[in-house]
Amino acid sequence: MKLYYFPHSPNTRKVLAVVHHLGLDVELEVVDLMQGQQLQPGYLKINPNHLTPSLTDGDFVLWESNAIMQYLAAKKSGNELWPSDPRAQADVSRWQCWQLGHWGPACQPIIWERMVKPMLGQGEADAQIVAAAEERFHRFAAVLNDCLKGHDWLVGQNITLADFAVAADLMYKDAAQLPVASYSEIQRWYEGIERLQAWQKSAPPAMN
Repeated sequence: MKLYYFPHSPNTRKVLAVVHHLGLDVELEVVDLMQGQQLQPGYLKINPNHLTPSLTDGDFVLWESNAIMQYLAAKKSGNELWPSDPRAQADVSRWQCWQLGHWGPACQPIIWERMVKPMLGQGEADAQIVAAAEERFHRFAAVLNDCLKGHDWLVGQNITLADFAVAADLMYKDAAQLPVASYSEIQRWYEGIERLQAWQKSAPPAMN
């Protein structure tokens, strides 16, 4: 298997965390989004969306990070990341859908405005965009915080794909000043994520 990835991408990090957690033998190839490598014809044949990550396994090509996570976990039987119980599996999938539909769209505009734009020399954060995103962030952070009460992980007694998927959007919480200070359950849970070897191994190199 071969994973095409951009190390600083939250969508990449959640996939890499699965690779490391399961100890999978996966070849890694960087697609540098900053240099436009995602637009090269060879890569567009793998991912016509010109995004990362993408996975190839023989002649099978797969894009979309959460689908890749599910596929990788299914490749190694008996692991807890992608439970075999239908209800638990649906619960994990529900959180992955929630991350794509609600949590990511709440976090990502703040990260872009406060961290990425200044880094790229595209000016200061747009206060109106940040305010609207923070309002959305608080709406869904309250949901996540409440669901974590009394639980170490989002689904069941063990870490699952749900945790890696949702945690990835918090990887720049300090640099982007995501407003998590009032959500003690999220902070406790994310501290647990940060202690995991797989999460530490998936961390990107420092940006220049």
